[in-house]
Amino acid sequence: MNSPDEHYGYLFAHFRADGATDVEKIHFSLSSGDTPLRWDPLWGGRPVLESHIGTRGVRDPAIARGSDGSFHILATDLRTSAGDRKIWDESRRQGSRSLIGWQSSDLVSWTAARSIEIAPSNAGMAWAPEVTVDPQTGDFVVFWSSRLYAADDPSHGADSYSRIMYSRTRDFSSFTPAEVMIDTGGRDVIDTALIHEHGKVYRFTKDEARSGGWGIYLERGSSLFDDDFTLITTNIAGDRFPGGVEAPIVIRARGEERWFLFLDQYQEMPQGYFAMECTDLDSGKWSYVPLDEVSIPPSTKHGTILPLLRHEWDRLRTLTELD
Repeated sequence: MNSPDEHYGYLFAHFRADGATDVEKIHFSLSSGDTPLRWDPLWGGRPVLESHIGTRGVRDPAIARGSDGSFHILATDLRTSAGDRKIWDESRRQGSRSLIGWQSSDLVSWTAARSIEIAPSNAGMAWAPEVTVDPQTGDFVVFWSSRLYAADDPSHGADSYSRIMYSRTRDFSSFTPAEVMIDTGGRDVIDTALIHEHGKVYRFTKDEARSGGWGIYLERGSSLFDDDFTLITTNIAGDRFPGGVEAPIVIRARGEERWFLFLDQYQEMPQGYFAMECTDLDSGKWSYVPLDEVSIPPSTKHGTILPLLRHEWDRLRTLTELD
């Protein structure tokens, strides 16, 4: 008999990009059983959450389980699909320095959206939040990308590049002042995702350079904040989508020495995620998961995957079947 508290299934929080009216809102997909390779949209594909504050658009959601069993979503406060949208360059220079957050006790009912000013005053934006746990302190570490500008450049008119910033929290209500997590000294980087394995930290990051860049690259370090990260490989999936992938998600298959890497491609229509796999993170060798093993609805864009317990998956599946 299955235990309601056993690990089973996954929830995918994401946004969409298919030209419809509900794109820059939060959508949920539920795994088809205990696999992260096959997904069904929840609630008929309708959005679960939207924002009426800040820019009134939300993208790139990160979903995390709190230490008290609650659930938290943090998302980029960015609206680009509306007729009055800002151009991308302006959004990097004078965009929102806040994230949009929600909280839930059951993954079904969520609090109202709230704005969390998290990037420093000299930042141009706060994009693509992710959440991990610092095993040394137990803190949740929220990290995102920001361009930083000099204090004597309030209009943010000078050239800059994206760093990965971070802040610590225990309760997703109060956050420590932002600090730099990754600074390449000039390489424009966004969309870092990481995983703790075998006493090491493996992190995937997107190099934004359109020519001569590293694309999605993988590094290994001793811990979250050590300065000993070494490069393992670059341009993951660059053979198929040169320069056209972002938003990595890395997850380990349950009970196996096998890892899945999900990448969001924006080079071809319909845009959205595809899956790769490897059995040795240190090798840097990633292969494409055969298409007949993967089912991700088209236009599923930048998000994160939350491992579930059996009773959580069962409840969400029931709600889906009743929709």
